[in-house]
Amino acid sequence: MIRPCFLVIDHEFPDSISTRKLVLETAKYNVITAYSGNEAIDTFRLFPNVSGIVMNEAVTGMDCASLVKELRTIRSDVLLIVTSSRGVTDCVVADHQLDNFDPASLLKLLRRLVPNPLEHYLSE
Repeated sequence: MIRPCFLVIDHEFPDSISTRKLVLETAKYNVITAYSGNEAIDTFRLFPNVSGIVMNEAVTGMDCASLVKELRTIRSDVLLIVTSSRGVTDCVVADHQLDNFDPASLLKLLRRLVPNPLEHYLSE
């Protein structure tokens, strides 16, 4: 059984990323974090087989569309979810857009897109 793993990218506010990280890890997903666009690209090069990427639209160091383009050059089929504090994102190149302040919606979407095989095992 392989536990799904997500790269979570946010601007450099560890408190804001910790909520998403906590939600995903509590749901038994693995999480790798990056706090800037450049760090995200370097991290994704090291771990290109993540199940998906969850990123904040206001990532540090580059605009969202440029970062998505760079990430897609590493792996074109990677699942990309963009969150925004406005609830709507201008980063339309991502696969999904969510409100930054609604972790339940993020978890619901991830469970639908990337089921965690451990959830069934742990619920027995």
